[in-house]
Amino acid sequence: MAAVVGLAVLLVLGAGEWATRNELDNQWDNLRRSGEVQALALRGVATRYSYLPFTAAQQPLIAELLHHPGAQSLRNAANAYLQAINANAGSDTLYVINTDGLTVASSNWDTPTSFVNQNYGNRPYFRDALQGQPGRFYGVGKTTGEPGLFASAPVVENGRVIGVVAVKVWMQPIVDTWAQLRDPVFVTDERGIVFLGSVFPWLYKTTRSLPEQDVQQVQFDEQYGARWAPQPVPWKTLQRDSQPGTEIVVPGTGKRYLAFEERLPDLGWTLTLTADSKAIALARQQAWALASLASGLLVLGALYWQLRERRLAENRQARIELEQRVHERTYALQQAQAFRQSMEDSLLVGMRARDLEGRIVYVNAAMCDMVGYAASELIGSLPPYPYWHPDDLDRHWNDSDTVLAGKASPQGRENRLRHRNGSDVHTMFYTTRLIDGNGQHIGWMSSVVDITAQKRAEEQQQQREAQLQRVQRVITVGEMASTLAHELNQPLAALVNYAAAARSLAAQGKTELLHDSLTALSAQALRAADIVGRIRRWVRQHPEAREPCDLNAAVDQSLDLLLRAEARRHGVAVRLDLAQGPLHVNADRVLLEQVVLNLGLNALQAMQTHATPPTEHELLLRTTADARFASLEVLDRGPGLAPEIAERLFEPFFTTRSDGLGLGLNICRSIVESMGGELRANNRDGGGAVFEIRLPRLSSPP
Repeated sequence: MAAVVGLAVLLVLGAGEWATRNELDNQWDNLRRSGEVQALALRGVATRYSYLPFTAAQQPLIAELLHHPGAQSLRNAANAYLQAINANAGSDTLYVINTDGLTVASSNWDTPTSFVNQNYGNRPYFRDALQGQPGRFYGVGKTTGEPGLFASAPVVENGRVIGVVAVKVWMQPIVDTWAQLRDPVFVTDERGIVFLGSVFPWLYKTTRSLPEQDVQQVQFDEQYGARWAPQPVPWKTLQRDSQPGTEIVVPGTGKRYLAFEERLPDLGWTLTLTADSKAIALARQQAWALASLASGLLVLGALYWQLRERRLAENRQARIELEQRVHERTYALQQAQAFRQSMEDSLLVGMRARDLEGRIVYVNAAMCDMVGYAASELIGSLPPYPYWHPDDLDRHWNDSDTVLAGKASPQGRENRLRHRNGSDVHTMFYTTRLIDGNGQHIGWMSSVVDITAQKRAEEQQQQREAQLQRVQRVITVGEMASTLAHELNQPLAALVNYAAAARSLAAQGKTELLHDSLTALSAQALRAADIVGRIRRWVRQHPEAREPCDLNAAVDQSLDLLLRAEARRHGVAVRLDLAQGPLHVNADRVLLEQVVLNLGLNALQAMQTHATPPTEHELLLRTTADARFASLEVLDRGPGLAPEIAERLFEPFFTTRSDGLGLGLNICRSIVESMGGELRANNRDGGGAVFEIRLPRLSSPP
């Protein structure tokens, strides 16, 4: 009886643990899917007006106003122009700032909260544009007190920035959408400050401690209001082992949430979605109840099995229904985004308007220059148009029919056109509905971007990178040729000895010892083949194959491949200081081993050219890790890095060796950066150099 009771207890506990894990996995899966949808919507809202400042900055009227800010006629014309563009695009405010940070024209010039004569010189988006770069900044408005996203672009004349055009975008619609969700959704900036979300009391609170320099910068920028001071969020974060997210605990409320972060590196934001963890406790309680019932009716095991299968079927059906709802929500968001972008897409460089039959009714000068035909030659034309590429006629017809049928892709379509002079022009077409003043659909407006130079640059860059990597592999093989011969001498000598012993044992009829000798001979042959196989993998040019791998294992493999033998040949001691347990990173294992080997060989060569006694020569390989990164340090006792060498260390073809090409470190850094990491170089305390590889650490083992 005691055994039955013990089995029942184990059954109840196991069922509760299983249900908890299953429900937890479902919650994380739902959060991950929702994160993809919400990130797509957030990016759409954040980037949909980024073209407006650039487009307005090209208007000659804006440049003329910046030269003559006191001319009232110019200011009135600029205000009217900005007001018209802002109204058509649907943005919040579009305005022009001079180099002193003073607003000289704005689309809201005739409102009580006009930006005109307001100074925004302390705003980061103004400073970025003043340096000739596009800017993006979320903050509370200095004039209106209303938060929004600010995007900017420089007004450039003769290579000199003479002013800035900025647009303010209202982000409240997406917050209203989040407010309809059951659980909180919020966004933090790069400093960990909550600036957007469905829970108003959390806004502008900090999720981590801020350095004093960051606090002063936020206060100087007036990013979150003139009276902002750092206050922590009213909850605590708990890290869950082997889970893709964290847990948020709100003291005093009894609420706990699973929190999943969707990083948006292009915006510098982090989107966090939450799910109430009560569902996990409920699932565990339900499992306990079912297991208790099953333990009481242990003899009716068949009935328990049927109940379990029904529960699994319900979970599968619930997941299918959830995926269907996510799919429907994604489709609705895509349709809404396409509608909102209809006006903004038509304001890109090349513009072409067609009626419902496909007849061209308008083209701008940029479109004419792009294809080499005058406007009079294009207006009135029906498909096929004269600039359609003769080799892509089927594709052009299909795209035209798709657009006229109202099925144009909101993500745009890449097309190859034929210029009048016979050259190819690669373009991106963005097409939206053309609506008249009465709201009637009268045709289609397309915005065309010339990407010919970009396509050529991408192809040339890919060719250069492939050639550089090929050259480095060939150079590496030449450097390891002598050591390879040394490595093969041992297994080959062993093969000869074992073969001689086998012949002697065969003549003496000692079969058992003969079998042992042949087994040892085979092992040495496989070792020699493995050495040759590694070298072939280094030389052979292959595509990058990233996979979870152990950084400590990469160090061991590099030592076995070449470093240990090369160190013995140079009389250098090798010392390892590896972190406990595996350090998992997502990388191309062969390329990572090549980087480690190349840095090690460089360290050995540096110590051979240094005047220190050989007894002080030491090569140290050390691995460490924190919550986000795994690091490998290669330390030597060579001459170190002089300032003039350190500045150019990673430049292509820069070398201090008479027989070097100067490509090794440049390629090493390219390989590490392609894996999402970075390669650093510094001088070592006490003499020598330190090269550090930092790679993002996988949150859970593969």
